[in-house]
Parts: sequence; C-alpha cells; structure tokens
Amino acid sequence: MPHWSDRVQQSAERILTRRRRRKWKARRKQAQKSTLWSWIESFLWAAVVVLILNQYLVQAYVIPSGSMIPTLEIGDRIFVNKVVFGPELIPGYGKLPGFSEPERNEIVIFENPSYVSRGPVVELFHRLVFMVTLSMVNLDRDELGRPREQFLIKRAAAYSGDRLRIREGRHELRPEGESEWMSEESAMELHGIEYPVRRLIDEDALGTFEAAGAVRAYQERGLRPSSAMRSDANTAEAQRVTDRFALARGYHLTNYQIAPNEAMLARRFADADTGWYVPADHIMGLGDNRDNSRDGRDFGPVHTDAVLGRSMVRYWPFDRFGTID
Repeated sequence: MPHWSDRVQQSAERILTRRRRRKWKARRKQAQKSTLWSWIESFLWAAVVVLILNQYLVQAYVIPSGSMIPTLEIGDRIFVNKVVFGPELIPGYGKLPGFSEPERNEIVIFENPSYVSRGPVVELFHRLVFMVTLSMVNLDRDELGRPREQFLIKRAAAYSGDRLRIREGRHELRPEGESEWMSEESAMELHGIEYPVRRLIDEDALGTFEAAGAVRAYQERGLRPSSAMRSDANTAEAQRVTDRFALARGYHLTNYQIAPNEAMLARRFADADTGWYVPADHIMGLGDNRDNSRDGRDFGPVHTDAVLGRSMVRYWPFDRFGTID
C-alpha cells in the first residue's frame, strides 16, 4: 500500500501536469490569435497601400464597353496615371494640383456627367471597394444588376476653343483661330497627331441619315417627301446602326425650313447645325468607335477639373500588353 507521502507527491504531480497543460494550451491559443491578427494586420496595411496608390498615383480600370474599339477592347484592364492632372484629395471630393492639363488626342478618364450619386457615403464605399480590388469588384449597380458607369474613358478629340460638327455622317472641326471647317483627318494632320476612328455605318450610306431625318419631319407634318429622299431614308434604315446626330440635324433642318417663324424650331436647328463649342478649360471626349459610343456629343464638353487621369498602359490581356496611344 503506497505511503501517504507518495500519494501526496503523485497528486502534486498531476496538479502540476494539468497546470502546465493549461499554460501550454493558452500559449498555443495566443500564438494562433497572434498569427490571425498578423494576417489581418498585413491585409489592412496592403489595402491601405493599394488605396493610396490608386487614389494618388496609378489606378487600375477595366474597359466596360466597346466605345473605344479598336484602341481598347471590352474587358481590357489598364493603368491610369492620376498624378499628371492632379488626383482628388479624397475619392469624389477636392482636387490636388497636377503637372499639366489634358491635351488633344490623349485618352483620358473623367467623371461621367450623367452619373447620379446615391450619396457621399455609399459612393465613397463603392469607390474604395473598386480601388482595393483593382477594379475587379464593382458594387455600384443599377436595378438590373448592370454596373453603373461613374467614370468614362474617351479620347480628347476636341480642345478649348474648338468647334465640332457633323456633316453627312462625318465629323468636322474648326480649331480656335481657324476660319474654315476641316475634316477630322485634316485636323489631325494640322496638329501632327493620328488616332483610329471606327465607323460601323457603310461609307456610302453616311449621308443618308440627314435625309432620313428630313423624311421623318415631313411625315409628322403630313407632307410627302420626294422619292429621292425616301430612297435615301430606306438606305439609312437598312444600316445596322443609326447616326443619330445626322438624323437629328436633318429632322431639325427640315422642320425649320417648313416653319422658319417658329422660334423653338429655329433654336433646335441652330443647335444641330452649329454643333458643339468647347469652352476654355474643357475637352470634348469622343469614343474611337463613333457609332457605338455615348460621349461628349450626348452630354457636351467636360471641364478639365473633372478629368482624373491619363491612360498609361494596358496590362491585361497579357498578349496585348503595352502603352496606349
């Protein structure tokens, strides 16, 4: 039979063993907590670094539409230089001074003038998530689940002092200081620049849309257009896409010719005929894919303060990696 002193010693050893086990478990639990917190801390620091880089230096964007084809394809991922024009102080508010102003021909990103904010807190949250995920997650969606375009990427096709108009489907420019209108190609040559312009409408059908607009105006007033006008209108209707601006000019011109005494018709014709004027410190952003682009022709010139950056490089898909012109 064990001596009572042996039993005391065994009990003490069991107590010490349990105590050591508890301490070991506590140290292990603390080590696990430290590892988890270390991971969380590292993630938070990485997120902060990404936010700072995206907000003030270089931001990643994904191209959501085909408006810039062939220069940029749907799904292209690009980096935008935000330093050059001055980044926003915080997302959506304030603007720091930049090193230059947007110039003709540059592909720039700017705030969508038609974007309707859902409030500063929601907008800030959406933009932070967008930047942290390098544009891979866009929570800002409409009722149908489609991403809402808060930013647009277009080419600065017209600059301060320019006038832009459309004649027979073709864009014409009258740069500041010039007395004559010139084709967009001639304007490029004048300024020593070159960029691709994609048209989806057949070349021979470009001029038929003004006739189609005229036929619509005649029909609305119960008048009969000429057979030549109807033929041109049929050619325009056979196209896959519509030159809505040439259509509008033909419509307003015909209405004005029928009733030149109506002031409202005169104003609408003047707007459609004169085209667009780009004020000082503004740019006219147009898509290179002219017949499939919602751009400055819809919402007008944008102020340079709304321009957030200049396209820099395409990093995905990798087989088309390179600078963007």
